[in-house]
Amino acid sequence: VQLQASGGGLVQTGDSLRLSCAVSGGSISNYAMGWFRQAPEKEREFVAASSWSGGSTHYADPVEGRFTISRDRFRNTVYLQMNSLKPEDTAVYYCAGMPAPRNYYRESDYDYWGQGTLVTVSS
Repeated sequence: VQLQASGGGLVQTGDSLRLSCAVSGGSISNYAMGWFRQAPEKEREFVAASSWSGGSTHYADPVEGRFTISRDRFRNTVYLQMNSLKPEDTAVYYCAGMPAPRNYYRESDYDYWGQGTLVTVSS
């Protein structure tokens, strides 16, 4: 299974951006999918996750109400819609796949990872 993240870029405070994570070698219906991010000189942290069916979603407190995770089964792609961006959202964003029921919030429970896409929010 391979994950390809894209959509990052340089935006201003208050702007929106949509990240994509294209999955190949497996159907996203077989995976819970998550987004993590790593800011400069900080550890990677959980951002959002979607259950296998997409019926339940989970968000970190700093992004709750601003970010939305979704999935498109036909395109085999997971998205992270990011609205009202803030400078503290600046980070490299990674998508990840979890093939078995584990802890959505725990990085080590994800088996598959994309290469990351950089989001920079200027003030």
